[in-house]
Amino acid sequence: MSVTIDIAGLPQERIVFGPSPLAELSAALHVLSEPGHHPGLHGWATTTAAGLAPDLLSRMSEAEFLWRSTRSDILLPQGPMPPAALAAELDAMDELDDETYVEAALEINASGCALRGDSGGSPLVDEAARKSALERASARGPRQLDFAHHLLRDPAAVRTWIRRLLEDCEEAFFADVWQRVRPQLAADAREKTELLRRKGLTDALHAVSPTVTIRDDARGRRIHVDKLARGRTEAAQPGVDPGVTFVPSAFGWPHLVVRYAPGWRPVVEYPVATPEVRPGPGTSALMEKRLAAVAHPARTRLCWALARAPYTTGELAKGFGMTAPEVSRHLKALREAGLLTTRRHGRYVQYQLDVPVVARLGSDFLESLLR
Repeated sequence: MSVTIDIAGLPQERIVFGPSPLAELSAALHVLSEPGHHPGLHGWATTTAAGLAPDLLSRMSEAEFLWRSTRSDILLPQGPMPPAALAAELDAMDELDDETYVEAALEINASGCALRGDSGGSPLVDEAARKSALERASARGPRQLDFAHHLLRDPAAVRTWIRRLLEDCEEAFFADVWQRVRPQLAADAREKTELLRRKGLTDALHAVSPTVTIRDDARGRRIHVDKLARGRTEAAQPGVDPGVTFVPSAFGWPHLVVRYAPGWRPVVEYPVATPEVRPGPGTSALMEKRLAAVAHPARTRLCWALARAPYTTGELAKGFGMTAPEVSRHLKALREAGLLTTRRHGRYVQYQLDVPVVARLGSDFLESLLR
């Protein structure tokens, strides 16, 4: 599974990199709502939450569906290059019409997959869409359902309430955060822009993440984001400024957020390198291959031995009462999954479990789910 962005015919200069205060604020709010996703930021989340006024914490909890399990489209940049000030991005948010705003705000789904427009209309004017939105809100609890009713009944008032909440978050903690992280994010965006200019899109995307690649085939040219989700959009859409915006985030890891809803400019928010961020777990296909490799009972027993010492095929066959061809097949599966190291001694080849790689399987699997 993956998310793809069709960029056929798109000039390279339409692909831009820039930090977004609104996206960074929503990423920080997500960390406060789901600190378990971000162990490296646990101290920041604990300290920040402890310093917030109870009223602000209550309002943040009421609106957290906008950033907790999914990131609402309204919380990502509206135009090609995000402005430096949060107020300017909030002004751009205010320019959205009510139908667009409400439909995006009511994108409620705990699995992280978009459930927008499933009834074919806006919940403000289409009864089936309204019913569907309220059903999804109800599944998230009474507070969420109450909020959805208010938004559908009086969009203007709720939009004003949300803006005020984001402004109060800026005053309470985000202004200091933005002052601290903005230089790093701006430097990263400049680095990626220069890499794009000098070496091209493939290298620039690889610098964003090894899981973001370019694919050229009979269907055209596409940006391919390896995620355990499925989605597709186009860089050129009617009524939308054509292009793709890449937004660096100091609060993003392990997430790789992609806005791919129809009618919105595609945005990819990616984590910048920080001390707690290590290389990612690779593609989802590789993760599935590794999990399948160690799930087989015979291979689990072989891993038990290979974790302790290097062995040849013949030694393993004798020790486990298996034929050499059987052992070879299992070793091949483990080797192709990248779980073994090998070394040759004359005509003998010894195999050993790559312990650091196997030790990361649990965290890599979680990162693949959260990406």
